[in-house]
Amino acid sequence: MLNYDRKMITGNDLIAQGLPPGKWFKEALEYINAHNLEGEALTAYLDTVKPAPTIPLLAQPVAFHENISADSPIEQDNIDYVRKSMNLLMRTPTVVGGAIMPDACPAGPLGTIPVGGIVVARQAIHPGMHSADICCSVMLTNLGPAADPRQVLDAAQQLTHFGPGGRPRDQQFALPADIEAEFRANAYLNSRRSLSMAREHLGTQGDGNHFLYVGVSRNTGDTMLITHHGSRGPGALLYKEGMKVAEHFRKAISPETAPANAWIPSESEEGRRYWAALQTIRKWTKQNHLCLHDALVEQLGAPVQQRYWNEHNFVFRDGELYYHAKGATPLDPKFMPDITGPRIIPLNMAQPILIVEGTTTANNLGFAPHGAGRNLSRTGHKRSKLGQTKEEIFAEETQGIDARFFFNQIDISELPSAYKNAADVQQQILDFGLATVIDEIRPYGCLMAGDWEQDSPWRKKKLAKAAAKLAAEDAQADTSALAAE
Repeated sequence: MLNYDRKMITGNDLIAQGLPPGKWFKEALEYINAHNLEGEALTAYLDTVKPAPTIPLLAQPVAFHENISADSPIEQDNIDYVRKSMNLLMRTPTVVGGAIMPDACPAGPLGTIPVGGIVVARQAIHPGMHSADICCSVMLTNLGPAADPRQVLDAAQQLTHFGPGGRPRDQQFALPADIEAEFRANAYLNSRRSLSMAREHLGTQGDGNHFLYVGVSRNTGDTMLITHHGSRGPGALLYKEGMKVAEHFRKAISPETAPANAWIPSESEEGRRYWAALQTIRKWTKQNHLCLHDALVEQLGAPVQQRYWNEHNFVFRDGELYYHAKGATPLDPKFMPDITGPRIIPLNMAQPILIVEGTTTANNLGFAPHGAGRNLSRTGHKRSKLGQTKEEIFAEETQGIDARFFFNQIDISELPSAYKNAADVQQQILDFGLATVIDEIRPYGCLMAGDWEQDSPWRKKKLAKAAAKLAAEDAQADTSALAAE
């Protein structure tokens, strides 16, 4: 029974004891006053219900390895930004190590993991550090010396799918039963929308820097098919759900951590389920590549001489350590359970794709670069090309290769000059001992999405609206001029 002679305990009393206010106060105060708790009994009860202490940011950033050097003021500006961003990120409480690669470039606001960045966390999975394009990856199929590169690219252009959305129903590939079963068994993946995208997006490549490349091996003369794309809609949905869960944990256990660096404790039920979902998305993405490669091989009647793949946008596990590679290629076998060959590092559409091997060192943490990276944003690059038409830039930068855009609209932000100098990146791979180049796939041609938004309905509507506004202003000016006469 409530003792009315005793002073009621209030929220201010709990705050005076150093306890953090929150929703838990109401239920706790009702219990405390209903049971007349005080002294040791009150302390013992509070110990069972009070929130765990929040985890502050590290006082100093964890040191990280810089495998990059500058050859120009623009490159130095890029490195300075990446370094500043990494120093903020490396104060995240879970972080124990990191590195940046020669292709490092910003991928968001300060404090966000850059492209070409590796961040090692203990018992924590950070969805923001693998980004929405989970398991962005490359696959190579060796079609042998008899395959004609032009014929391969022509057939691939008819078979593949770039741009938004998925394939029409009559052009869809079958989703393997074991992958579908994993989607249905995991709460992160079993929504109707996720399952629908898993079917519709299979055999699609998206847009941006994703490509289908045909080239010839420097070593053997064999024709090679290489595709580059990620997990499309299913991966983007998983990322969105993962960020929601990570934000819930962030608010509860480390509110000082930036939302972009929120994490899911790996040993929690949510963490174990998220890790399993990542592995399912990895399987789906590999199948996404295989659909295109197998269909093309069947259509061409070409024998498969060799095939291998690797992701470069993923989370890799070594015991209680989670390696978040935002655009970094794994070298260490422990990171890739299905290794069937060396690693693949594309540079740009006009340069050879590097085939590399390597070992884990103190400065590479078991990774190599994933490509050439950028020194300027897409918008910044376009701005730097003012004064030239898209057609002029395209003709100048694609001499000697069969460069195509799926939507027949040139995207200058994907032409070679949009990326870092390929020779410089390759030299830095050598200088920092990141990997050994064992072959080069020299370009015949490349297919990318192109500027698919150029003719999109929303853009046409916007342009029409702007044209109507300009016409109205001209008409008003004419009316005013006549009135003045």
